Amino acid sequence: MVPPLVLAFVTALVGGWFYLRWAPRRALDVPNQRSSHTRPTPRGGGLVIVGGFFVGLLGWLATGGSLSPRVIGWLIGALLVASVSFVDDLRPLPAAPRLVTHVLGAAILTFAGVQNPELFPLAFVYITLLTNVYNFMDGIDGLATVQAIIAGAALFIVGHLAANPLITTAGGLLAAGSAGFLVYNWSPARLFMGDVSSTFLGFSFAGLTLLGNIGVGGGRLPAELGLVILAPFLFDSVLTLARRILRGERWYAAHRSHYYQRLVRCGLSHVQVTSLYAGLALVAAAAGVVGVNADQITRLSLDILAYAPMLLVVALVWRLEASTHVKQPNEPSTVVRTELT
Repeated sequence: MVPPLVLAFVTALVGGWFYLRWAPRRALDVPNQRSSHTRPTPRGGGLVIVGGFFVGLLGWLATGGSLSPRVIGWLIGALLVASVSFVDDLRPLPAAPRLVTHVLGAAILTFAGVQNPELFPLAFVYITLLTNVYNFMDGIDGLATVQAIIAGAALFIVGHLAANPLITTAGGLLAAGSAGFLVYNWSPARLFMGDVSSTFLGFSFAGLTLLGNIGVGGGRLPAELGLVILAPFLFDSVLTLARRILRGERWYAAHRSHYYQRLVRCGLSHVQVTSLYAGLALVAAAAGVVGVNADQITRLSLDILAYAPMLLVVALVWRLEASTHVKQPNEPSTVVRTELT
């Protein structure tokens, strides 16, 4: 297992160095009113995570690993989603080609990752949810990258416990590639992940948990594992979406209303917020790992434990916003933004 992980890490690390020298002329993210950064920064750097993953996967195959047709279906879908997202990172695309490609990728993964046709609609929604949630949560330095490291490491451990080499390898590769990229994405970030990697990671976590649930690659994983190890991201995104809908806002429009964004607007640094969410991710990952071989009641209790600490984030946001006047999304632009990056 070690050589493929090293390959993934080194590929992302070296690839980031080259991308950093290529991107400023082609994929520069200039700050706007919705940004959480204050200086132009190259985007799309998460391409090196995708590259690191596939280089490491080739290394695993060269040492005796194998891929079933269902796994190849997941990889094809992941490449489709990553490819259209990288083009969009370089030059924004209309919504139609992105939507069509994402739907096609999710459909391929649905057929590859589900055995019971009655579950196709639910699986399609699950894939779409995780792909978009991960994209939504990539908004400050290091946040989505650290979550990928922790969730990937959780899958690495879970795969070992379930005797599933595919899950062990793929989870480890996602974590290793993300660790190599974190060198450039930690605050103050020199590279932004971009949609190429945020969508790839969300799609891949959905794919691996679906495949693992039906026993592809080895032992079976609990059905809800993906919802547990990504609990901080899902809680923040779903609660934010519900809040925007209840307030009559255009929930589909770009915004800065996520709880992690509100913490930054309240004056916390990117490092502080990312570290907070990393701690929450560790709790969720631990709940997922411990629950793999637990009975149903214990696993349900652990599932709740994965989400419960996020209530502390909600309370912290309310307290900070109550004590400091912070500009809200629909408030006139009369308040100067707090420090960012």
